Amino acid sequence: MPQLFDPYQLKDITLRNRIGVSPMCQYSAEDGVPNDWHLVNLGSRAVGGAGLVIAEATAVEARGRISPGDLGIWADKHIEPHYRMTKFIKEHGAVPAIQIAHAGRKGSAARPWEGDNSLKDEEGGWETVAPSAIAFGGELWRVPKEMTHQDIQEVQTAFRSAALRALEAGYEWLELHFAHGYLAHSFYSPLSNKRTDEYGGSFENRIRFVVETTRAVREVWSDRLPLTARLSCYDWVEGGWTIDDSVELSKKLKAEGVDLIDCSSGFNSSDYKNYPFGAGWQVPFAEKIRKEAQIATAAVGSITQAMQADEIIRNGRADIVLLAREMLRDPYWSYHAALELQTKDAAKELLPVQYGGRV
Repeated sequence: MPQLFDPYQLKDITLRNRIGVSPMCQYSAEDGVPNDWHLVNLGSRAVGGAGLVIAEATAVEARGRISPGDLGIWADKHIEPHYRMTKFIKEHGAVPAIQIAHAGRKGSAARPWEGDNSLKDEEGGWETVAPSAIAFGGELWRVPKEMTHQDIQEVQTAFRSAALRALEAGYEWLELHFAHGYLAHSFYSPLSNKRTDEYGGSFENRIRFVVETTRAVREVWSDRLPLTARLSCYDWVEGGWTIDDSVELSKKLKAEGVDLIDCSSGFNSSDYKNYPFGAGWQVPFAEKIRKEAQIATAAVGSITQAMQADEIIRNGRADIVLLAREMLRDPYWSYHAALELQTKDAAKELLPVQYGGRV
């Protein structure tokens, strides 16, 4: 049975352990370009011993940003600054990954510390797009444009081009962001998709955008590198997307060449009252999809303790664990977890040579 600090191989890529840094938006880019903040933020987690470091949701086109401060990979000017990060991450023993994304109706928003609300046009806001002209709600009041078939094709082409740029930028693991109420999730969830054409209505129609987008990316992404997808496995709203739906979608994505499902949930509604937040609250999704769809999974959701993470791996509930807030609190979480689990050799190997013998 594998343990938390055992290596993990997926395609031709081997992680030094089963610990990953979940993608976390920093809202600190200008015109999508990574800067020193992104280098230090991601690089410090590689120095701290994580096996996988995933760059935040990175927009495939400018209107696909959540906020004006989002990272982007929609233009060639983004490649070199991303490469600067991937080079550093690899030099310090971690695998550099990127999550490519389109915010859909949740785009054109102020950064969290500036209100987290929809921006008016005169404030620098822009037109958003979605499967249906339905606003997200709450502070995100902007009503999106219902996408035409041409709009859909343009976004899928943008995902394809973003994957090519990610390869050129040195990323070795690609995650498609199909979760959290952003564009792809808003297509497959019946809460936000009220279309009557081939992209709406039935389960097969609502997942069409996701399947086609995956296929477009699969055509250009290297066969030797992992292709993964993050799903919102459950909407937590009556009449919404379910975990059983996610199992079936995961089976179809596996057939399209996806290697691992990153199992999150929710955030396609402004009403969060039904979310059972708590330690490991989303781990059962990863466990069920791994078992029933027969595909590798990543577990997320309030994973904070070393023993907790190790139990998930040891009991076959997921193949890797991804930590978010806990990695913000402690960039050296992986090293400290190794000490706690009494894997001193693993802990020693995680430290950079510059720190050797001093901690």
